[in-house]
Amino acid sequence: MTDFLAGAALGTRVVVRTRLAEGYTDAVGYLRFVDAASCQVETKRGLVTLALADVVAAKEVPPPPAPRPRREP
Repeated sequence: MTDFLAGAALGTRVVVRTRLAEGYTDAVGYLRFVDAASCQVETKRGLVTLALADVVAAKEVPPPPAPRPRREP
């Protein structure tokens, strides 16, 4: 899990699943930083810092789909 993050190029779109006290949560976005203790993922809601000790899964994901055109009423 953390081997993938350590070897992934910054800017890669990823999903990172972390363990919380009440369950699990996913961060989907662009990998911006990785060191021995943490990583940062830029999500739609902003930059999220995740402790690598809490990471249970991580992988590369494809780009988001293109926005759908709006239909005129």
